[in-house]
Amino acid sequence: MPHKANPERYSSMHYNRCGRSGLRLPRLSLGLWHNFGDVDVYTSIREILLSAFDRGITHIDLANNYGPPPGSAESNFGKVLKNDLGAYRDELVISTKAGYLMWPGPYGEWGSRKYLLASLDQSLKRMDIDYVDIFYSHRFDPDTPLEETMGALAHAVKSGKALYAGISNYSPEQTTEAARLLREMGAPCLIHQPVYNMLNRWIEDGLTKVLDEEGIGCIPFSPLAQGMLTKRYLKDIPEDSRAAKSHGFLKEKAVQDNLPKIKALNDIAEQRGQSLAAMALSWIMRLPQVTSVLIGASSVTQLDQNLEAINAAPLNETELDAIDIILK
Repeated sequence: MPHKANPERYSSMHYNRCGRSGLRLPRLSLGLWHNFGDVDVYTSIREILLSAFDRGITHIDLANNYGPPPGSAESNFGKVLKNDLGAYRDELVISTKAGYLMWPGPYGEWGSRKYLLASLDQSLKRMDIDYVDIFYSHRFDPDTPLEETMGALAHAVKSGKALYAGISNYSPEQTTEAARLLREMGAPCLIHQPVYNMLNRWIEDGLTKVLDEEGIGCIPFSPLAQGMLTKRYLKDIPEDSRAAKSHGFLKEKAVQDNLPKIKALNDIAEQRGQSLAAMALSWIMRLPQVTSVLIGASSVTQLDQNLEAINAAPLNETELDAIDIILK
């Protein structure tokens, strides 16, 4: 039976306008970078996706290479969409990206028109949909003219295969030029997706200013630093954690190097009566440029823990100062 959505799903979620566009995104969005590939359990994938939608998370973020194996996150999401959420397609914002290695040979990665548009067609086929709401250039290509990369995004929008164009992992200078080109091509840049968290604050050095000037929304990914900004690693490396997975990005050394900061931050979170993960999300949401924050989840319990940040009291100046001292 197709899923029957919770009729109260919009009552507790907040939605923010994305840059100067008319699109509003939920305060928290669900990213399928981890836990949604063929190496994971489909029943769990389905449960997390349906629970997220029932809690007002309308934005689902993917990329062509999400898995593992690459492409499998899109395929699994497509199954859930077809079997359970098809009736709610117009209530969903679905995004995907292209830029990293997806297939062998000279046309399987980076930012050429050939690669980007071929990848978009493959993504649509895997998800069995006619269009995505947002199509991103996943990374800047230093060897392809930016006019070509942005031209491919604009073409995707004008062809109806995407409603909006976005960029990810672009520097402030690259963002300024990409925004200019897309504006001139009639497909303004909707959103920028950078990595940003307490342990990686690079966007504060110029990018947030550019986003303000250009009217571009911001949706940070890896807000919990691959799970380091949680209670999972306060004592050891759990066997089922990201740091313990051979195919994961988080390594044990990174956890050990940051452990003193993590423990100190956890003390502040406990004083607030908040989990470390929820406080880390609250900290990101303090920035006015942030439209939404991309969270991951390996279970519905973890999803609910992250959602605690929605209604939490904002961090006060004393708390923010204490956090800055820890992070220096």
